[in-house]
Amino acid sequence: MVRRALVTARQARLGAELRKLREAAGLKGREAAALLGTDSAQVSQIEFGTAGVSEARVRQLAAHYSCTDTELIDALVAMATDRTSGWWEEYRGLLPSPFLDLAELEHHTTYRHDVEFLHVPGLFQTEDYARAVFSYRVPALPADDLELRVRHRMARKAIITGPSPIPYTAVIHEAALRIRVGDRAAMRAQLGRILEHSREEHVTVRVIPFDLDGFAGATSAMMYAGGAVPKLDTVVRDAPQGAGFIDSEAQLGAFRTLFRKVESASLGPEQSGDFIHRLAKEL
Repeated sequence: MVRRALVTARQARLGAELRKLREAAGLKGREAAALLGTDSAQVSQIEFGTAGVSEARVRQLAAHYSCTDTELIDALVAMATDRTSGWWEEYRGLLPSPFLDLAELEHHTTYRHDVEFLHVPGLFQTEDYARAVFSYRVPALPADDLELRVRHRMARKAIITGPSPIPYTAVIHEAALRIRVGDRAAMRAQLGRILEHSREEHVTVRVIPFDLDGFAGATSAMMYAGGAVPKLDTVVRDAPQGAGFIDSEAQLGAFRTLFRKVESASLGPEQSGDFIHRLAKEL
């Protein structure tokens, strides 16, 4: 079995899900290996994503682990057999791996919920806005690297602007709409872009205004990406070392509840559109 030199987040997730199934069955790695007629090293490589796994083996493992969730098994088979070489591959070796992992995650996402407090969601950002965000980095990025990041961010919008857009809900705090990441003209254009997207059938924009009593959810920023089945959902949160992927079932449930709480505190779509329109006129 050939070991991978690079493990993507998607490959690591497949291995982690197979490990969860094994642990739920109460089996040690060596016991699973014995059932497969192999050694524990191979099971370990599969579970860490450093080795691929076939459809037959995924189904064999699921049977040994007494997993009867056919939708989950089919979804894991799809992950194991997927050979997609997406647009993000052109950035391999040019941008850090997390950029590519995020783009691949989005490509396979079935729906998306974002909550933002300080920045306009990336899927709505104009080039000028994104460039201003990336330009603020310390130490400063070389011009070519900065433009690569801007181009990559614009390409990610395909999930809501392409031929098969996914349902997308963005809950944005008034702070993110008021902070002038660029100049007045750039911010006016940015608010206009959000309004354009809000008119699309698959996009819902909701605003949390400053003038709201009892809102204590300012630490609830998240990107919630729906998987092929709920157990394969993923939450992405910013961390000091970069974006962090969260996929434990308990935490996913907590974030679903948190999103509903934040969403229920926001203005409705029509009120939100009027609110953004008023902000744009003030600029």
